[in-house]
Amino acid sequence: MGVSGCGKTTVGAALALSLGGIYIDGDDLHPAANVAKMSSGQPLTDDDRWPWLNLVGERLRTVSGITIIGCSALKRRYRDHISRVAQAPVLFLHLAGSQELIGERMVARSGHFMPPALLHSQFEALEPPAGDELAATISIGQPLDRVVREITTLLEGDKT
Repeated sequence: MGVSGCGKTTVGAALALSLGGIYIDGDDLHPAANVAKMSSGQPLTDDDRWPWLNLVGERLRTVSGITIIGCSALKRRYRDHISRVAQAPVLFLHLAGSQELIGERMVARSGHFMPPALLHSQFEALEPPAGDELAATISIGQPLDRVVREITTLLEGDKT
């Protein structure tokens, strides 16, 4: 989880490969209207997000084995909703970095519908996980292999 450009797809795919699981890009679950709205530079509203969050939770509920879904889940109520729909504990890994670092990465990537101009609105909406949530915060200011190693070490210690 995290703001656009934090590396959810890159980290999620590498982590799934490392763990022998599957990776699902939450962006692929967005309705076309959401993608069109973000592509035009408009941030999503909660009303836009609920159907998408339902799909994320449903996908987690219906898959088996190790499954990683890259999903912004910026607010606690979104994370709580996903967990309720999934009907099982969901571990949220918050990929955290500065707005400057993530902005640089967004400008450098190509082919993504989310324009860098919306990054500020993502940071404004972000509610980092609280201590009572099933979540961990991972710094993205390190090489990918170290990010994946940090997460796998965390998971090895958490046998839930």
